[in-house]
Amino acid sequence: MPYKETDIVKLYYTIGELSEMFDVNASLIRFWEKEFDIIKPKKNKKGNRLFTSEDIDNFKVIYNLVKEQGLTLEGAKKYLKENRKEVKHELKTDRSQFSEIENKLKLIRNTLIDLGNKLED
Repeated sequence: MPYKETDIVKLYYTIGELSEMFDVNASLIRFWEKEFDIIKPKKNKKGNRLFTSEDIDNFKVIYNLVKEQGLTLEGAKKYLKENRKEVKHELKTDRSQFSEIENKLKLIRNTLIDLGNKLED
């Protein structure tokens, strides 16, 4: 019986993984956690921060506002407060588009695997 690859979905990410994703220092993540109430990581018994995918999405929004658009922290806070519904809608739309692309890529992958198996026969 051939090996079947399973999709592993991470529920939590460490601060180190988050800092690698965005190429920022962990201290910046801790600072933004204090400044923005939408970033709420869970903490384990040792006190290590564990970020959910929702936290990462919120971090993406803040990163975009501050680092890419050049808003001040106060400007980003004001933007998030005034546009909270729109930001949540955009994040949901991004997730659904990502899952559509992911499904198409899985279909292509499975087709290629089937073709490869047929060639081996």
